[in-house]
Amino acid sequence: MIELAGAESAFDWWGTVGAILVPGAVVGALLGWAEDIRRRGGRPGWRWLALAPLLLAIAPMLLPGALVDFVTQGLGGGAVGVALMAIAGGYAISSRGPVAARAVCGILSGAVLVGLIISPPFIGGADVAVTEPRGLWLAILAGSLGALIIVASSIPHRMPVVANHAL
Repeated sequence: MIELAGAESAFDWWGTVGAILVPGAVVGALLGWAEDIRRRGGRPGWRWLALAPLLLAIAPMLLPGALVDFVTQGLGGGAVGVALMAIAGGYAISSRGPVAARAVCGILSGAVLVGLIISPPFIGGADVAVTEPRGLWLAILAGSLGALIIVASSIPHRMPVVANHAL
């Protein structure tokens, strides 16, 4: 957490566990459930699970004073950006829907992912620049986690599996 959010980041029960770890686990569970539904042939309304990453943006807003900070100072906007990056990127790589819409979503999602990768020096200083070992590690960490949530967010957009039970 400190690596991604900066040295002034603090660990506490509500902020770390309630606003980051629990929502992340719930989003992962919802996307895993979407994969289970997809493999069973889909069912009505299951594609709404594509919005699961929005929980990553909503949960931090429940912290005391967070909504005021978000509106007045923009603090916490990164969570909104990550959630939108995941949803747009998942749609872009899903191979479903109009090509132009997927291209726009892919470009926007890719731009946010690049921003996520190159932003640590602006948060933590020169010692986390990608030219330094710690900075390169952090860029790889941020990029791989961003790419992972994009791939996982594509699950609800994919075609359901049609099982052939003929022996």
